[in-house]
Formats: sequence, C-alpha cells, structure tokens
Amino acid sequence: MPLIDMTTHQKIFAVLTSSAVFIFILELLRRRRLKEEYSWLWILTGITMIIMVIWYTPLVIISKLIGAVSPVTTLFIFAILFLLVLSIHYSIIISRLTHQVKDLTQEMSILKSEIKETIDDR
Repeated sequence: MPLIDMTTHQKIFAVLTSSAVFIFILELLRRRRLKEEYSWLWILTGITMIIMVIWYTPLVIISKLIGAVSPVTTLFIFAILFLLVLSIHYSIIISRLTHQVKDLTQEMSILKSEIKETIDDR
C-alpha cells in the first residue's frame, strides 16, 4: 500500500497547531503556571512537533517502518503514546502525593492529640 502524503492544508494546520502549543507552553512558563521541572518535556514536545511537520522525511520513514498509511496517522499515534506515558507518570506522582497527605494527616492528628493532652494535664 503506497504511503499517502500530507496535504498542504494538513501541513499548515499541523505547523499552526504545533506553534500554538509551543507558544502556549512558553506563556505558561512566563506566568509561572508551569513548573520548570516539567517545562523541558513540554518545550521538547513542541519543538519536536514543529520539526516533524517541517522536516517531513523522518516522519515518512517512521510511517513506512510502522506501516502507517499516512504521516498524519503516525503523528497521532505518537501523540497518543506520549499522552499515555504522561498519564502514567502523573498517576505515579498522584499516588506518591496521596501517601504523603495520608502520612501528614496521621502525624498532625497525633500532634493535636498530644497538644490536647498537654493542655488538659495543666
């Protein structure tokens, strides 16, 4: 099956979307809404998206290797995989934070109880 080429409209849309994502990430960083520790991942993602659309040859080669009908399909596949990995990463972070909150809540309850006992003993 021959590989379907990306149309001009698809390229324009992909470049505009990728550029908008990149600019949005930079704006979130500027306003300190996105932590710096995660910013490199998002900046790298935005740059990769722009490069893959503009420099089309690697995308075509990857599409042929994985048997995708269209390079656009390849972009969507990698986007879905990226989101899957990101979701797993954030699930791990949320689990860790949940344990920390539970531990802190228990410690706080113990301290409150000790303070109350100390006050009652006076």
